[in-house]
Amino acid sequence: MKLSNEIMYNASFNKNPDFEGVFWMGVKTTGIFCRPTCTARKPKPENVEFFQNTKDAILKGYRPCKVCKPLENPDETPEYIQKILEKLREDPSLKFKDSDLIQRGLEPATVRRWFQKNHGMTFQAFQRMFRLNTAFKKIQQGENIMETAYESGFESLSGFSESFKSVFGVSPKNSKDQKIIDLKRIETPIGTMYAAAVEEGICMLEFTDRKMLETEFKDLAKSLNATIVQGENLHFKTLEKELSEYFDGARKEFTVPLSPVGTEFQKSVWKVLTKIPYGETWNYKKQSEILGDVKKVRAVANANGMNKISILIPCHRVIGSNGTLTGYGGGIWRKQKLLELEKVILF
Repeated sequence: MKLSNEIMYNASFNKNPDFEGVFWMGVKTTGIFCRPTCTARKPKPENVEFFQNTKDAILKGYRPCKVCKPLENPDETPEYIQKILEKLREDPSLKFKDSDLIQRGLEPATVRRWFQKNHGMTFQAFQRMFRLNTAFKKIQQGENIMETAYESGFESLSGFSESFKSVFGVSPKNSKDQKIIDLKRIETPIGTMYAAAVEEGICMLEFTDRKMLETEFKDLAKSLNATIVQGENLHFKTLEKELSEYFDGARKEFTVPLSPVGTEFQKSVWKVLTKIPYGETWNYKKQSEILGDVKKVRAVANANGMNKISILIPCHRVIGSNGTLTGYGGGIWRKQKLLELEKVILF
């Protein structure tokens, strides 16, 4: 789908976030290129040209704008944070103190701000949640509570029990019937995502900037009667491997187990979505026909919009009956990028 220069200029002039990732604007008079949402003063239409990717802008001789930083993904997990998270995955009992961060050349305040912004909690609280996630699973497997508490880095059984109850709502010894949903941030070429999983499989895969994400988390926890906790899950490794292969163009189908949460009708609609072949697009009417009721076009569209497992349940492969790109929770630009990746011809 090719956009006219007029549409792109107006989108940039109005700082329209819907066009983030769709195009970049080069300014001939300054030699810089920007995002559509850049707050810098907009040049005249005759002084700009547009690019479909940052590589073309750089090859043309443009430099990245220092105001909007077009080469950066604002939601991407910085490398220094990724290294800390990797250490925690290797040993959940670790407790990073400010002195440990300083020793690594990091400013503790910077680390705290990142966790507060991206996880809604302090770095210390995040580490505690990570340790509790691991402890919860050990107790579920029948391991001794006291040994688990100390192995998880807690200095006393009472402190462990208090923290455990504040997160899961019950004491460690009464947690056998409790459930948790593991949560992890995953990086992709088109943005950072939140992956959530239970023992049965992946139950959520959403972009971190999706609207109503907080509501989705609450609905997920309520539907499964479980607590969402930062931590590892055996399905995450498979998920990350297969997503990487997909974005490299080396995978057309996913094998990671899925555990979608919704009504029976929604699940039937999502099952139809998984039947849409890689590189093809369907419309809502065809989905309805497969379901056996052509009168449910609107209900099908609504169910598609409630899909919480992006990419794996490919609602991006559904377009309007007139060939236009319809709404997509992750943003129309991502839908376009995914279809381009799958070499779907867009008109």
